[in-house]
Amino acid sequence: MGFKVAILTISDTASKGARKDLSGPFIREFLESVGPFKTKEMAICPDEVPEIKRHLIDWCDKKEIDLIVTTGGTGLSPRDVTPEATMEVIERECPGMALAMLLYGMKKTPRAMLSRGRVGVRKETLIVNLPGSKKAVEDGLNALKEVLEHALLKIKGDTTPCGT
Repeated sequence: MGFKVAILTISDTASKGARKDLSGPFIREFLESVGPFKTKEMAICPDEVPEIKRHLIDWCDKKEIDLIVTTGGTGLSPRDVTPEATMEVIERECPGMALAMLLYGMKKTPRAMLSRGRVGVRKETLIVNLPGSKKAVEDGLNALKEVLEHALLKIKGDTTPCGT
């Protein structure tokens, strides 16, 4: 079974073409190398709540995407609004996954604690917020790679006990 992935890069500068998006393509390569993931959608948008929400809702509700990974907009800068947009879209939060990413990153740098990324579910889609830097993206994906497939199966209604 394969899972359909959408990747949203959230960056004012990349959305204007003033900076090349390195994290979005990295997410695609990483996921497609570690599991049954196939990227179906990729986009770049500015740090604007309505724009972020529009992509997330469209991909969850109309495109039937299984996993959305966002990159960027999770820090403390005034324009970093990805977590707020995500919280307006999700129906159920997955705080353990967000905590796992935080703890994994903090093993490498104390600055990881500045990330405010969220993880949650809308309908049958898992949404994961990652920071914007390629290194932080790699850390976040490494923290989750062992559970992503299982989480997606559970969201789809799999009843196999988690302990088996």
